Amino acid sequence: MPAPRTVLLTGAAGGLGTLMRGLLPAYGHELRLFDAVPVEGEPDAITADLGDREALREAVRGVDAIIHLAGISLESTFDKILKANIEGTYNLYEAAREEGVLRIVFASSNHVVGYTPRPLPGDPLIPVDAPRRPDTFYGLSKSFGEDLAQLYWDRHGMETVSVRIGSCFPEPTSVRMLSVWMSPEDGARLFHAALTAEDVRHTVVHGSSDNTRLWWDLTTARALGYEPRDDSEPYAARLIAEQGELDPDNPDHAHLGGHFCTNPPIWPR
Repeated sequence: MPAPRTVLLTGAAGGLGTLMRGLLPAYGHELRLFDAVPVEGEPDAITADLGDREALREAVRGVDAIIHLAGISLESTFDKILKANIEGTYNLYEAAREEGVLRIVFASSNHVVGYTPRPLPGDPLIPVDAPRRPDTFYGLSKSFGEDLAQLYWDRHGMETVSVRIGSCFPEPTSVRMLSVWMSPEDGARLFHAALTAEDVRHTVVHGSSDNTRLWWDLTTARALGYEPRDDSEPYAARLIAEQGELDPDNPDHAHLGGHFCTNPPIWPR
């Protein structure tokens, strides 16, 4: 499909949203910004909550596609996760359906399969169809989002690429992250591929760079046209010297979800 002309970016004030605001326009995407808080330096951004259905419908009106990053990105109470991530994502899909938007890129998470044992050297990579084993209410909400995307494809013909994001930061900050890190530049390449690939229906992909220590399979991402160019390995020696190698007997290191399985970080609001 041709590159979308206008893309609604929800969660535009967040960390990943901020990175994509700077990188995606170079691919020809004109961004319409949406967040529950003001987007610094962007006076035309839409400030509204995912619970505001009228504002959401106005936000999606006339766009060619949506990148949905908004919501709670750490663990929280079930009630807060329910409102922001489950009901909020449903509200977005309904607004898109009502306005005829047929392509969504959904920010899913590695925490959908967080309790999957991490591969040891020589083990096969984790496939995209590995059983779902969410490690938190947050991961559970992302699993719901993937099912919602499948339903809206089957029932309404709305296509979604669900990107199970590892960790997208300018640099990896932990030894675990060496295996799931996605550079911002690779993140933009993957989102662009997800926006423009043809006949995606509902496709789930793993979102990371082509790391030397990669834990999961990138086949479905590559099938979209994604060509990762970065690798976390240049950061490995420093991080290992500071933190040590991963210990298979450490519960924080045993699963793909890392410390989300044992002591998840809590959303601050």
